[in-house]
Amino acid sequence: MSDLELWYKTPAAEWTDALPLGNGRLGAMVFGGVPRDEFQLNEDTLWSGGPYQPANQDARAHLDTVREHIFAGRYAQAQSLANQHLMGRPYLEMSYQPAGHLYLDVAHDALFENYRRSLDLDTAVTRTVYQSDGVAFRRDAFVSAADGLLVVRISADAPGAVNVGVELTSPQHGISSADPDGIVRFAGHNRSEHGVDGALRFAMRAKVQAEGGTKSVVGAQLRVSDADSVLILLDIATSFVRYDDVSGDPEMSIDARMDAAGGKSFDTLLRAHIAEHQCLFRRMGIDLGRTESADLPTNERIAGFAEGDDPALASLYVQYGRYLMITSSRPGTQPSTLQGIWNKETRPPWGSKYTTNINLQMNYWLPDRANLAACFEPVLALLEDIAVTGQVMAQSHYGARGWVLHHNTDLWRATGPVDGAQWGLWPTGGAWICAQAWEHVAYEGFPAKLVTRLYPILKGAAEFFVDTLVELPGTSHLVTNPSLSPENVHPMGASICAGPAMDSQILRDLFDATIAAAGRLGVDRELVETLGATRDRLPEDRIGAAGQLQEWLEDWDMDVPEIHHRHVSHLYGLYPSHQITAEETPALFDAARRSLEIRGDDATGWGIGWRINLWARLRDGDHAHDVLRRLLHPERSYTNLFDAHPPFQIDGNFGGAAGILEMIVQSSEKGIRLLPALPGCWPAGSLQGMRVYGGIELDMAWSRGKVTALCLTSQADRDVVVAVGDAMQTFKLAAGVSTDCVIA
Repeated sequence: MSDLELWYKTPAAEWTDALPLGNGRLGAMVFGGVPRDEFQLNEDTLWSGGPYQPANQDARAHLDTVREHIFAGRYAQAQSLANQHLMGRPYLEMSYQPAGHLYLDVAHDALFENYRRSLDLDTAVTRTVYQSDGVAFRRDAFVSAADGLLVVRISADAPGAVNVGVELTSPQHGISSADPDGIVRFAGHNRSEHGVDGALRFAMRAKVQAEGGTKSVVGAQLRVSDADSVLILLDIATSFVRYDDVSGDPEMSIDARMDAAGGKSFDTLLRAHIAEHQCLFRRMGIDLGRTESADLPTNERIAGFAEGDDPALASLYVQYGRYLMITSSRPGTQPSTLQGIWNKETRPPWGSKYTTNINLQMNYWLPDRANLAACFEPVLALLEDIAVTGQVMAQSHYGARGWVLHHNTDLWRATGPVDGAQWGLWPTGGAWICAQAWEHVAYEGFPAKLVTRLYPILKGAAEFFVDTLVELPGTSHLVTNPSLSPENVHPMGASICAGPAMDSQILRDLFDATIAAAGRLGVDRELVETLGATRDRLPEDRIGAAGQLQEWLEDWDMDVPEIHHRHVSHLYGLYPSHQITAEETPALFDAARRSLEIRGDDATGWGIGWRINLWARLRDGDHAHDVLRRLLHPERSYTNLFDAHPPFQIDGNFGGAAGILEMIVQSSEKGIRLLPALPGCWPAGSLQGMRVYGGIELDMAWSRGKVTALCLTSQADRDVVVAVGDAMQTFKLAAGVSTDCVIA
């Protein structure tokens, strides 16, 4: 039994019991049923609708009036007017869609024994084994990044024992068919939504190869009888080329991958798949200790974590987060949605899209720290797209230069305010992604090529706010207006407002990133001066009467309708930003703690994930672990370890995994801090291959809460400050040399 395995004694009864496979483009949820197995299928470019631009030509004419209402304190009136005139058209975006199902109808006695269903994170292979009527059956499945296909093998320990029907179905419009030569197909097109016509053609194809036995067709099902084993290769493709081009040929795409893989044996496909997966997965290891609980089925471990002693489940959770990142986000694919690449609903919760007021960002807190930098590439590609589509929105809605993204986007890179002014009229989503992308550059060690690629995007985002920030009456401060503190209603009966704390915090990071990138490239000195002056006029963070960090310019925090609101937006400056620290801003640091105490620990799955990171930054490891117990609990984690928002949202997985690492190691441009929030229940452990700021790789071990070994490997010659508690040491690192650092 591997400590990198999820396993169960029964088949999946629900979608959230099934086990996820993926290669960033294709996704499959494996149920492991006995008489009928199900693989629920997704492809990352199958969304509703088609190319569209939700610009509202009516918006700009009403912008100043909404601003006036807000500055005059007429918030409800401003929000009502904004709903009528400032929202995108359509005011809802497109949704991520399921492709369909691969069904395997296995013809044998439904009675079975010795059942085991598992997912090995190290190999990214699911396995279902059981015995029926004295025969041992086995199903192995993986989605290969090397060959681009879902591969399924059904085998038995008796010759001629495999009898299976193979069928493809889809909730999308189209036709299923099967050929006696071993091909099962579905050809169709996507659905229209919110007045945007479906513009995508798509296809699914399964190639069924049998050792021995015979094939026949009944309706749309291919039946294999009396075979020794069956190998299924499956692919899905759409006509999507990019957000404004749907001219692709899905059948041709499938042909190319099938032809390349068609002559390969299962073992050859498996070896290539494992090698490709492990070149990413094995870059980092974590050990937080092990108890007998680690030998239990995964569902039993989740049920007992809150009350028991199972540090290995926390380690597994980190590695599961890394696995989900590798399988849902690779170079050349779409970014991970609210549900990664796994979605069964044609009308999924919140469209299963890219929500940018926390959720997309939280999806990508993990990869840099977890030595998966390549998995961040789809976010950079998305930024390049929305920096183009967002120009139309900036000009039509605000009359501004640059580009803007509000609180959501989709496959078609829509950037307008959607869902209603209470949630959507927030112009800072793109700025937050830019700040996070600059942190990615920092983790990579500021490579010139990456700085050059990102700078035009940063510049456009910054120019938008130079043009749209307005002076707060009676002050010299510049604020966003209209905006909101996601998605919180303030005591004046609306969420819409001017200058919420989060906006100023994000814009400080955006302007700092743009200034730093321009400095590295030696360009745009005049813009740098403008950004510096604009940054200086942003309102400073404020401390309210209850000792809390204020969420708004006004001291409203204690009178809000939802004092335990899921969002903790005003604490962005503490995490993921580094603006609030114990050493440099102690009063704000204490105020952030007070805010978090007031807001409370119970929240949605992703809200708990954010709180773990915040308590880690507050250096309270035992409290952070208490919050982790809320996440690794049947109310917040499904049996397959998917985050239960509820319903499933993958950001809780990524946020929780990042939070565990944040408890052990924190880093910034100031240096590295070891064991800043180590809970008492993890007295000994180790990390291998964790990444920190500056392109440094870290190996570490600790015992009895003390660092016993530290090795740092830097990409460049540099000095680095390492802090443990109140003690600080400086180490000289040579490029490419692993340096053992003795902690005094």
